[in-house]
Amino acid sequence: MKVTALAGGVGAGKFLRGLARAVPPQDITVVVNTGDDLRVHGLHVSPDLDSVAYWLAGVADRDRGWGRDGETFRTTGELRERFDAAGSWFGLGDLDLATHLFRTSLLASGATLTEATAAVGERLGVRSPLLPMSDDPVTTRIDAVDRDGRAMDLHFQEYWVLRGARDDVKGIRFDGAGSAAPAPGVLDAVARADAVLVCPSNPAVSIGPILAVPGVREAVIARRDRVAGVSPIVGGAPLRGMADRLLPVLGVEVSAAGVARHYADLVGTWVIDEVDAAHADRIRAAGLRVAVTDTIMADDVKAEALARVALSAALGG
Repeated sequence: MKVTALAGGVGAGKFLRGLARAVPPQDITVVVNTGDDLRVHGLHVSPDLDSVAYWLAGVADRDRGWGRDGETFRTTGELRERFDAAGSWFGLGDLDLATHLFRTSLLASGATLTEATAAVGERLGVRSPLLPMSDDPVTTRIDAVDRDGRAMDLHFQEYWVLRGARDDVKGIRFDGAGSAAPAPGVLDAVARADAVLVCPSNPAVSIGPILAVPGVREAVIARRDRVAGVSPIVGGAPLRGMADRLLPVLGVEVSAAGVARHYADLVGTWVIDEVDAAHADRIRAAGLRVAVTDTIMADDVKAEALARVALSAALGG
């Protein structure tokens, strides 16, 4: 069985760990958000691609959720404390730096992001094909207002990491998306998959950029009967991140039912947590099938159980 997953970062990484226990890893193609990509100290950093790769390789920091297990931050600390270097607000770990140095060198030599991503995955021992959503630059920007009423145009990572998501968000946009092309293999992976899964990632800034690349949303809609999504909202709140601050900007209710309605044109089945079972009728009214299960991925065993439910749901089970 061939499976294609649309993925953001940490939540997707956990889910994909489980999926790779339910399906042979080589049969899973993961299309990953690159709207968060940025340059730090001259290096090309792909936060979501790296999170997914680290989780699938079994080297992710499970407690922190992002970065490498056993990580140290001596280089970032030195850049921040001794040199007051621009960009030192973004915490690159010492092991993580190796990934970015390797990727940046490949890109500088003429490799595409797709080729560089494949090389990173190979070196880490990831058996599932990882695809960036596009080889073209697409940047998630946040239009925000600070506490003094000053308007700001922020890179997503500036909003989330540098400023701690404390600003009032007025708009979200994906610069470059309109002229970007899906990375090689993305549309084919969606078209040929037996099941397409939307990981429990932030709908606004993790899945949203992927769907903003021309052709991707249409490809997923064409497979709607074989598409299942896992709600990233449980009990009216995200398990991680700031989706509750960004979804209202899109006019989306912060609930399992609200996100289901947001995805109603492209997802055939919506998987929700047991605590949200009361939302099932509202979700069915939006034209979706519903699967109710435990969606809290406390470990790989629970993540596998969730992945199996999502697969069954996508296949009409």
